[in-house]
Amino acid sequence: MRKIIAQTVVSLDGYFEGPNQSIDWHGIDDDYRRYAAELLRSVDAILFGRVTYQLMEKYWPTTEAISRDPLIANLMNQLQKYVFSNSLERADWHNTSLVKGDPIEAIRNLKQQNGKDMVILGRGTVVADLTRYGLIEEYQLMVNPVLLGQGSSLFKGLQDRVDLKLERSNVFPSGNVLLCYRHNK
Repeated sequence: MRKIIAQTVVSLDGYFEGPNQSIDWHGIDDDYRRYAAELLRSVDAILFGRVTYQLMEKYWPTTEAISRDPLIANLMNQLQKYVFSNSLERADWHNTSLVKGDPIEAIRNLKQQNGKDMVILGRGTVVADLTRYGLIEEYQLMVNPVLLGQGSSLFKGLQDRVDLKLERSNVFPSGNVLLCYRHNK
């Protein structure tokens, strides 16, 4: 069975975005780009909610993204993408399937298909929902050395305790720390 990896950048105080959806504090450097490329090479599908999908679709197919981060842009543009939304009318980004209806059932079906693992990039709504249903096997949190004081919590709305086990960690020269957790079953 394919596993789902949730990956996001978070502040030390647990926010994936600051006020007004700001992400200008994300510490993206060459070490982070190498890590991101390795992660994207290990999967064959990216899962998105509507908001993250629209943000990513606006950037990764652009000439700017392709010139700044050619490897990441190529992987982002070529990988199969699933966007879960009942409000979007269409998803035009290359290799994107729009999934309407119950995302939990759709993801359970995707997990049963043959293939590599899948990754969720970004925001908290989908991550919190899938965590609630026990559908995420691994969390890869890139903790940036910044305190935002306010913003959007990655696990907002999660009501039950979820015990995790640290599998590995990596400290980057930038001060970013990658923490990789699995369910402690």
